[in-house]
Amino acid sequence: MILHHEGLVEYQDAMAKMQSIHNQAIQDRQNHLIVCSHPKVFTVGVDDTKEWSVPTIRTSRGGSVTAHSKGQVVLYFCFVVNSPVEFYKKIIRVYKSFFASILPQVSYNPKQAGFYIDSRKIASLGFRYSRGVSMHGVALNVDVDLHFHNLVAPCGLEGIEATSLKNEGIDISQKEVEQKLISLVEDIFDDSIQT
Repeated sequence: MILHHEGLVEYQDAMAKMQSIHNQAIQDRQNHLIVCSHPKVFTVGVDDTKEWSVPTIRTSRGGSVTAHSKGQVVLYFCFVVNSPVEFYKKIIRVYKSFFASILPQVSYNPKQAGFYIDSRKIASLGFRYSRGVSMHGVALNVDVDLHFHNLVAPCGLEGIEATSLKNEGIDISQKEVEQKLISLVEDIFDDSIQT
C-alpha cells in the first residue's frame, strides 16, 4: 500500500489529487491511501438533489451532505476492488476496530451509513468505484468546530447531530488517530505501507 499524507488541503485540491492517484492505481494496481483534512466546507453526494441552507460543493461520491473542517481525519481509499461488498465490509471492520478500543459505544448504522453514538454522528463515509478502483472514503471527527458541523444535520438526517471524539470525552491527537487507522487498514487489508 502506498501512503499519501497530504495534511490540511482545500477540498477541490484534494479531489484533483485523488483523481490523479486513482488514475495511478488503475495503472499500477496498488492500493493508495490518502490521509488529510480540509478547511471548513460542506460537500454533497452525487445523488442528492436537495437545496441546502449553506454553500455546498457537489462531489462524485455517494451519500448526502457532509461537513469537513480542521480537526477531522479524512481517509480517501484508491484501492483495487474486486468486490465492492467485501471492500466495504473491510472498511467497516477498520472503523469498528478503531472505536472498540477507545469509544466502544459507537456503532455502525447501515441504514444511515455512518458511525453513531445514539443520535450523534461521529464519522461519515461515502464511496464510488471506477475501473476496479475505489474513490472517496471516511471522515472522522476528532476535535472539530461542532457549531459549524451542525449548521445542517449530518447527511440531512432529522434528529441527528454531529459529535467528535473530543466532545465525547476522548482526548487523543489527530496524529494518533491517523496512526491507529493506518495500522488497522494495513492489518485488515493485509497490505503494509511501502517504504
